[in-house]
Amino acid sequence: MAVGSSNSFDLVVLGAGTGGYSTAFRAAQMGLRTALVEEARIGGTCLHWGCIPTKAMLESADLYARIREAGTFGLQVGETGVDMGTIAKRRTQVVERLTKGLMGLVAKNQVEFVTGRGVLERATSVRVSLNGEDGTPGGGGERLLDATDVVLATGSRVKSLPGLVPDGTHIVTSDDVLRSRTLPRSVIVVGAGAVGVEFASFYRDMGAEVTLLEYLPSIVPLEDAEVGHVLERTFRRRGIGVVTSARFDPSAVTVVGDEVCVTVGPEGKEPKELRAELMLVATGRAANVEGIGLERTRAVVEHGVVKVDGHMRTGEPHLYAIGDLVGGLLLAHVAAHEGITAVETICALDPEPIDYTIMPRATYCRPQIASIGRSEQELQRDGVPFKAGRFPWTANGKAIIGGEHDGFVKVLAHAETDRVLGIHMIGPHVTDLVAEASVGMLLEATAWEFGAAVHPHPTLSEAIGEAAMAVAGRSINV
Repeated sequence: MAVGSSNSFDLVVLGAGTGGYSTAFRAAQMGLRTALVEEARIGGTCLHWGCIPTKAMLESADLYARIREAGTFGLQVGETGVDMGTIAKRRTQVVERLTKGLMGLVAKNQVEFVTGRGVLERATSVRVSLNGEDGTPGGGGERLLDATDVVLATGSRVKSLPGLVPDGTHIVTSDDVLRSRTLPRSVIVVGAGAVGVEFASFYRDMGAEVTLLEYLPSIVPLEDAEVGHVLERTFRRRGIGVVTSARFDPSAVTVVGDEVCVTVGPEGKEPKELRAELMLVATGRAANVEGIGLERTRAVVEHGVVKVDGHMRTGEPHLYAIGDLVGGLLLAHVAAHEGITAVETICALDPEPIDYTIMPRATYCRPQIASIGRSEQELQRDGVPFKAGRFPWTANGKAIIGGEHDGFVKVLAHAETDRVLGIHMIGPHVTDLVAEASVGMLLEATAWEFGAAVHPHPTLSEAIGEAAMAVAGRSINV
């Protein structure tokens, strides 16, 4: 049967971000006739407005920072500078290459890609307002897709603070930054979660004056507190201003001439006025629950997200939801895993329910942050007996060779069973190293097993083994 010749499917996936296309590809592998509905381009936020373009920019920033240190490696480098236009061009090239690759996988897996805005007609039926040939929304008529099962993967959007309205020029979101081809001289970043610290790091490496504001007492507040303390110290050493417990009136932010003005101060202290060419609002995301027809189903929306069980089932039979739409960890790889779990549930493969405690997290500021499992603070709060092993990068040969040795690796293990409960890292290339921690925690490894696994020398990976051995006081190099 030719693609597009039928409106009946085994599975319809609404939304083609990382979660959506992963769902569709896995379904096709399982032999399900699958339609993937997307009003824009395949890849979603991660590919076009998040992970990929941001990391392309951070790669340029990291290389620029390394070049400035070339003299310490005995390399003579001439005059250096930043060409944001070329950085933006390369950013686009990376995105386009990956987009083309994904469309190739659509064809390979024989998934029908339907371009248009989809809305639930009922739980197992999606009405699509098709884009025209020129891309005009709704210009191609309508198509009603019926399916045995539907997976919702409509993602999320940036949100601001009440009373603070981005104008796209002086007060911007990450979406605006990823369209930009220019660099500001000074930046105020509001919000010190993953997005905020990544852009603060990028702009500082590009030469801008940066001030980072965080409402809570620590930056990267979702990470282990010790990680936040080290990152704040490193940021301050790099010349980034950091204000924690920051208080200001969002509605009082003004634009005067070419500057954004805000009066802010740590809680309980005298506020002061800050001025910058740009204010980047990085205060989280809101799930796209509106306008997709949920009111026609028994799916439940709570606290702005769709309620699901551990297999991504909503309150409506045959209707599933994944990714940012369901809240929790708003991460592309988590959405992909959720989508695969939904498909394998549909196919009666009895997959393990989603366990968010073993989902790795990665932040690409400089130094990088990666973590998995529970933090010291969470274990203390819940009364879980634990032991901690720490290993500093200053004791790792490869880190010293590379000239990047801020931070540490920390392994947390149950005090009685030795099972690893969390691994927290800040330092060089830890976003790659966390994969070992992910495998180990999936296999319910103990700290002894992490330490007994042989790590080649000299490598950064040795730090994980050393930190694991430190849990029992057996670390060799500290």
